[in-house]
Amino acid sequence: MTIKVVCYGVRENEEPFFNQLNKYGYDLTLVEDLLTHDNIDTAKGMDAVLLRGNCVADRINIGKMHSFGVKYVFTRTVGYNHIDLQAAADYDMYVARVPSYSPNAIAELALTLAMSLLRHTAYTTAKTANKDFTVDSVMFSKEIRNCKVGIIGTGKIGLTEAKLFKGLGAEVLGYDVYQSEEAKQTVTFMELDDLLKESDIVSLHVPYFPGKNDNMVNDEFIAKMKEGAILINTARGELQDNEAILKALRTHKLAGFATDVFANEKEIFFQQFNDGKKLDSTVQALVDLYPRVLITPHIGSNTDEALTNMIETSFENLHDTITKGSTTNVVELPEKSQAVS
Repeated sequence: MTIKVVCYGVRENEEPFFNQLNKYGYDLTLVEDLLTHDNIDTAKGMDAVLLRGNCVADRINIGKMHSFGVKYVFTRTVGYNHIDLQAAADYDMYVARVPSYSPNAIAELALTLAMSLLRHTAYTTAKTANKDFTVDSVMFSKEIRNCKVGIIGTGKIGLTEAKLFKGLGAEVLGYDVYQSEEAKQTVTFMELDDLLKESDIVSLHVPYFPGKNDNMVNDEFIAKMKEGAILINTARGELQDNEAILKALRTHKLAGFATDVFANEKEIFFQQFNDGKKLDSTVQALVDLYPRVLITPHIGSNTDEALTNMIETSFENLHDTITKGSTTNVVELPEKSQAVS
């Protein structure tokens, strides 16, 4: 029997990857749009759905999937907070994720953003794009080998970024509750307050724990940072207090800020705001501080290697679940809360 899979959020450039990596011969339906309440009918007749971040897999959609005969709700992302796990349990769905993918994808973006701010390349190219080829004092910068880079969270991604910066000659500092022996070969571990005090660039690579580290980067955090430091967040938007960061930029406590993430980013990313729609006022204020503020729309994983990892793992998850009854990447579900028809 051929397994029918509908994949959501598949960009045009991603389609060849889905087709070329389909070694199990799934009957694929590739949908460019993210899953919403409006297009849930595209899941009719499917055995499985494959989501990406910001797809809507709430109780309403999962209930409809169940009525359509869908058995597997998979996501090609590390996080799965876009899936209502209680609803999945109640409707006897099987949920799996991709626990990791190319750490270089995120690390390279963080490095690129940091170097762009350090060397003022966005500022400079914005001038030359307007045919102004004069050199001014803003273009003066330190070399990265004369900087200290603080990596908060030295897991796979953080350590990869640390190695990249060390390869450029920077002194790399690290903070993590778990100090791996591998990381100790690259970073100098220290207490968070000391790292903030000494680092010219601070880059976040910690997971988000709801109710525990919300707005970790707040007024108190920033006050401990080195004057004129650069802050990079390619981890999770919930970690940053946008108001605190905006205030620090305006007072020049922070020289620059770059982010690939925002809290509630589905309200911001993947859409245009040139048709009368208005951005959140704080986000708009950050946008207006370009080129001191660089914002990318959650493209950290948008690379050939990361995409390949995500698709291959997702297809393996489905194959293992169908042929073996389970996958190592299963998402544990809560107990059923109610009987559903």
